[in-house]
Amino acid sequence: MSDIEIARKATKKNIREIASVLNLDENDLHPFGHYIAKINFNKVKEKKERSKLILVTAISPTPAGEGKTTTSVGLNDGLCKIGKKSIVCLREPSLGPSFGMKGGAAGGGYAQVVPMENINLHFTGDFHAITSANNLLASLIDNHIYWGNKLQIDTRRIIWKRCIDLNDRALREITSNLGGVANGYPRTDGFNITVASEVMAIFCLATDLKDLERRLGNITIAYTRDKKPIFAKDLNAQGPMTVLLKEALMPNLVQTLENNPAIIHGGPFANIAHGCNSIIATKTSLNLSEYVVTEAGFGADLGAEKFIDIKCRKGDLIPNAVVLVATIRALKMHGGVNKKNLQSENVDAVIKGASNLKRHIENLHKFGLPVVVAVNNFIADTENEINALKEECKKINIEAITCEHWAKGGEGTTKLAYKVVELAENSNNFKYIYEDKIPLLDKVKKIATEIYRADDIIADSKIRDQLKLFEEQGYGNFPICIAKTQYSFSTDPALKGAPINHSIPIREVRLSSGAEFIVVICGEIMTMPGLPSVPAADSISLNSQGEIEGLF
Repeated sequence: MSDIEIARKATKKNIREIASVLNLDENDLHPFGHYIAKINFNKVKEKKERSKLILVTAISPTPAGEGKTTTSVGLNDGLCKIGKKSIVCLREPSLGPSFGMKGGAAGGGYAQVVPMENINLHFTGDFHAITSANNLLASLIDNHIYWGNKLQIDTRRIIWKRCIDLNDRALREITSNLGGVANGYPRTDGFNITVASEVMAIFCLATDLKDLERRLGNITIAYTRDKKPIFAKDLNAQGPMTVLLKEALMPNLVQTLENNPAIIHGGPFANIAHGCNSIIATKTSLNLSEYVVTEAGFGADLGAEKFIDIKCRKGDLIPNAVVLVATIRALKMHGGVNKKNLQSENVDAVIKGASNLKRHIENLHKFGLPVVVAVNNFIADTENEINALKEECKKINIEAITCEHWAKGGEGTTKLAYKVVELAENSNNFKYIYEDKIPLLDKVKKIATEIYRADDIIADSKIRDQLKLFEEQGYGNFPICIAKTQYSFSTDPALKGAPINHSIPIREVRLSSGAEFIVVICGEIMTMPGLPSVPAADSISLNSQGEIEGLF
C-alpha cells in the first residue's frame, strides 16, 4: 500500500484522548475538528528536571533517501512501546514540495503522523498566517512610500520581499506598482517561498508572543540613500503582524499511526534559515513528556550544526543524544554507485560510502554528544551490506542498529529505543562549536574547518567589510547560518563521501536582524524554487469518494 492508503486505514483516536495522555484537558486545547488541536501557551514553561531531548539527523542527503522524519516517528513509537512517555516534535510541510518534487513530510509506511492529508496541505493555517504577516509588512512599505516616504526609503534598497507557499519561479523577480501614479512608484520586487521568509525563522525562534513582537519589529526592511537601515518597527508593523500570528504561534497536536502524541509546528528553510520546528513546540513537548524526539533539516553538517548553534543557543536547549540516520542505498551512492544500480549488492561501495557517515559522527562528537546510527532498512539491503556497515561503525566504537519502522512501526525500533534511553541517561559534555563573542568571520571559519573540513574560507574584502559592519551595528554576537548545498561537505554537490583539501567560497552575507542570525551564502541558493517538468501536482486529485489521491 502507498503511504496515503496506510494513513487512510489508520484507526485514529479523538484528539482529546491523545491530549489526556499528556495530562491536557479541554481548557488546554483549541480543537480543529476531531484529530487536530492547538495547545495553549500556558503549557510552555520550564521543568525543574529537564526531559530528555533526542535529536534525529542524517548523513549527507542523496536521491536515494535517508528517512529522518520516518525514523523520528518510528523512534517515538518505539519509545512509547517500551513504556516511555514520548512526543515526536516535527516541522510542518510546505505546499511547495508537496505539489513539486519532494513530496510531503509526514513520515512514511507504518511510521507516519496523521491525519496525513491535512498535515501536508493547509493543516491549521499557520503557514497562511505567516504568509499574510510577511505580505502585510510588504504592503506597509509600499504604502509608506506612496504617502510621502517620510523615512526616505531608497526604493532601490528595499530588501523585504513578498512570499507565497508555492513553487513559482515566475515570481522570483518582478516589477511592481505598474499602471500609473495611482498605483505607486514602479520598482523591482520579488517573492520568496513562505518557508524562506524571515517571519518563518522568527516564528520558530520566538519564545513567546512578546519575544515574537520584538523580533518582528527588528526586521531590517530597507535602507536610505545614505545606507541607514530601516526596521519594521519604524512602520509600526510589529503590532499588526503579531496579531496575525497570535493563534498560529500555539503548537499543533496530532498523533502517530500508533496513537502516540506528535507536535508539528513551524517549518523554516534548512538553507537560508535553521530548518527546525519551533522552540515553543519543543519546550511544550519537554514540559509534557519524558522524551522528546525531534529532527533537524538536511545532513548533520548543516542540520545538526544549526540545531545546536542556533536553536539550542537561542532556546537554552541541551540535547541528550543523537540518532544519525543512514540507508545502505545512500551509502552506496556516497561510495560511487549510480542510482539506477542501487538494487545490486555492493559491499565495497558501502564501506567506501561509510566515510560520509564517520565524518558526521566525528562532527557530532565535537559537540560532546553521544551518537547511535539508525540504519533505515530497505527490502533490497543485503545481510552482507548491513554487516559491513555495522563493522565499520564498530571500528569507531559506535553501534549501528537496523530499524524496520517503515514496515513494522514502533515494533521495528524498540532496539533503537532502548539504546537511545541508555545514551540519554548518561551525562554528556555538550558544547557549541564556537562562542558568541568571537568575530563573525572567525565563526564562519570555525564551521568551515571544524565541520566541513575545509582548508579555509574564501572571502573578498567586500564580504569581510560587511561582517565588520554588522559587528559595529551590534550584531557581532549573532550565530552564523551557513547556506550551501546539502549534498556535500563542500560547496560542490558532486563531491560525495568525505572530501578534503577544499575551500568554502563566500558569495554573500545577509543580516537577519529579527531572527538574530547572519546568513552566509556559499554558492547559489534559491529562496523561490521552481516546479519540475512533471510536478507532483500532476498526480494529485480527488477520487469518486471525494478522497485525495496521489499525495505522497
